[in-house]
Amino acid sequence: MTKIQIYKFGGASVKDSLAFKNLAEILRNRLRKDMIIVVSAMGKTTNELEAILSKKLQGEDFSWNSAILKNFHHAICQELFPAAHPIFSQLDNLFTQLDNDLEKPLSRLNYDEYYDRIVGFGELVSSRIVAEFLCHQELIVLWKDAREVIHTDSYFRFAKIDWEKTKKSAQKIWKPLLAGFPILTQGFIGSDSKGKPTTLGREGSDFTAAILATSLDASSVTIWKDVPGVLNADPKLFPNTRKFEELGYQEAAEMTYFGASVIHPKTIKPLANAKIPLFVKSFLDPEAAGTKIHENAPAHQVPTIVLKKDQVLVSFKVTDFTFIEEKHIHRVYEQLQELKLRVNMLQLSAISISIVIDVQLFKLEQLLEKLKSEFEIRYNEGLELLTILHHKQDEIGAFLEGYEVLLEQASRNTFQVVRRKM
Repeated sequence: MTKIQIYKFGGASVKDSLAFKNLAEILRNRLRKDMIIVVSAMGKTTNELEAILSKKLQGEDFSWNSAILKNFHHAICQELFPAAHPIFSQLDNLFTQLDNDLEKPLSRLNYDEYYDRIVGFGELVSSRIVAEFLCHQELIVLWKDAREVIHTDSYFRFAKIDWEKTKKSAQKIWKPLLAGFPILTQGFIGSDSKGKPTTLGREGSDFTAAILATSLDASSVTIWKDVPGVLNADPKLFPNTRKFEELGYQEAAEMTYFGASVIHPKTIKPLANAKIPLFVKSFLDPEAAGTKIHENAPAHQVPTIVLKKDQVLVSFKVTDFTFIEEKHIHRVYEQLQELKLRVNMLQLSAISISIVIDVQLFKLEQLLEKLKSEFEIRYNEGLELLTILHHKQDEIGAFLEGYEVLLEQASRNTFQVVRRKM
């Protein structure tokens, strides 16, 4: 029996008409039944939708932003389809639906739920265009809504998967279809028990591919990127990067935990548990080998550099001249969990707890409000968190030149520093 394969294409692989044509060429000799193609929103659509939400929240006019977004999708379709193609009426209907949703009231109280309804639109419109274009190229696929099989809780913006329900739906609804046709669907989105749209966390389309792979007992997952594979650093930020031919699950998981952007951090665990290999390949050079992430890969000692920008350093100092105890740590983490804030770095001293977190709208001020009666709190914004795995001590200085260091810590295998440009 043929095993199912999962392909995932990110936003850069559908950013313009040339990218669409390249995607079709990649699939031309690879597309078959028992395949699921997961696509992200086109280009920077997610960023644009977040900008629209920001303007709406502040009571500003966002009609110009909406028009630009619609024109962006419309212009690409004009380059891909004949004038009478039904995709244009589909686009009009989708953007009318978006406009209707944006007429509903938005506040801080309903922001997360509202966010999931609006921002997930990017994947829905992108997948419609990709499916229609592939069929126009005589590459027949079935368009399916991921929300009918990806079931989550109601933890909006960071929804957690209901694995049992998701597997049952995928096996019952999609597996019979895959016996006849490949399926094209969306990454990033799901639905809760009431049918409300949810999202899986920013850049969560990789995770969608892993969810579907484990739910359908797939043989492999392939993520198509604009890089040749998994590199030891972001080539846009650091010179002389090296590609890993193979990576073990544990090593890949460690890289994503610290913020390596090539793979979403939740992707590795379900694949490792199911022993499903993950391939990271370049859509710019599809015949190249890329990187294979699997169980039996050799360990590496190559220094791996991960840089996270837009970081906030928050320090909680006890106010009663006592030392930091477990109860203090518990209180801070209790509020972090409630606000869905992930700690990227933690450091304890005798009288303070210091954490590094991503910037998230409203979350910092909510955290300060909840804990200000228990701690003296100070924070710095606009920082960078640099992590070097398998670091070499004599090379660290080069990463600190021209920067003010606010916090650093090191273990045998990991060096982390919070820095700010001087």
